[in-house]
Amino acid sequence: MSALHDDAVGVLENWPAPTPDQEKLRQEYLAHLAAHPDGHLKACRDGHVTGSVLVVDPPRERVLLTLHAKLKMWLQMGGHCEPGDDALADAALREGVEESGIDGLRLLAPEPVRLDRHLTPCAWHLDVQYAAVAPEGAVASISDESLDLRWFGYDEVAAVADASVVALLRGTRALL
Repeated sequence: MSALHDDAVGVLENWPAPTPDQEKLRQEYLAHLAAHPDGHLKACRDGHVTGSVLVVDPPRERVLLTLHAKLKMWLQMGGHCEPGDDALADAALREGVEESGIDGLRLLAPEPVRLDRHLTPCAWHLDVQYAAVAPEGAVASISDESLDLRWFGYDEVAAVADASVVALLRGTRALL
């Protein structure tokens, strides 16, 4: 086992799932990690834990979404954990910085906002979703994983993103 695997288990064991559906996913994630010592890495073909982060602007009126290059969908920043990551929240923040170009992202809370399990071209992603605030004056820049990067008002998100992003936004707004 690795520090990241242990951290992911600890995060999920201690996270109070807000709904029965989220509790079911939490239990599925824990079972996956118990069965797969590499269940937090892309190499695990049975699926892998990923980390993502919804970035909120400093006035807390908009969120930054990326038009994912491969999936052609507006999504929060996020992706695969890497062997050098020690904590799931750190992996989510790293992905947020890499995909947004914004240094200094700060988590709204140390625990996840929600979980989302979805099939991608590489495998099932067992996504652990966080929320973060960008620093004042932050300027986003498009990464090579993205076709576009744009700030959306809360009321605009449902028109461009799928239900999982809308649910993440709803959970994030509850933290605000």
